[in-house]
Amino acid sequence: MIALLRIGAGSSLIALIMVCLAWEGWLAPLRPQGSMLILKAVPLLLPLFGILRGKRYTYQWASMFILIYFTEGAVRAWSDTGLSAQLALAEVALTVIFFCCAIFYAKLTRAH
Repeated sequence: MIALLRIGAGSSLIALIMVCLAWEGWLAPLRPQGSMLILKAVPLLLPLFGILRGKRYTYQWASMFILIYFTEGAVRAWSDTGLSAQLALAEVALTVIFFCCAIFYAKLTRAH
């Protein structure tokens, strides 16, 4: 079970990074030539190695950190149209998967 949670958290985080880069880089940027919002993927690299190594503390703080991306995705899914709204829904889905995997991993790996 713990291995599945690690795989789920790691893969959803990597997928979220890729969605953010593709979304703001060329799929549906705010400006036709691209936008500086592509830099929103950079903070996602902070917890990446701790998540991939199974560091419990990283799972704990990253589960709260990811809620920023959930909020952005929910707002843009509501306000944007077309492909941008669909990418925002993908962002929301990936953050929910990550959040669930992270909190259950942190719970199951705590010292008794």
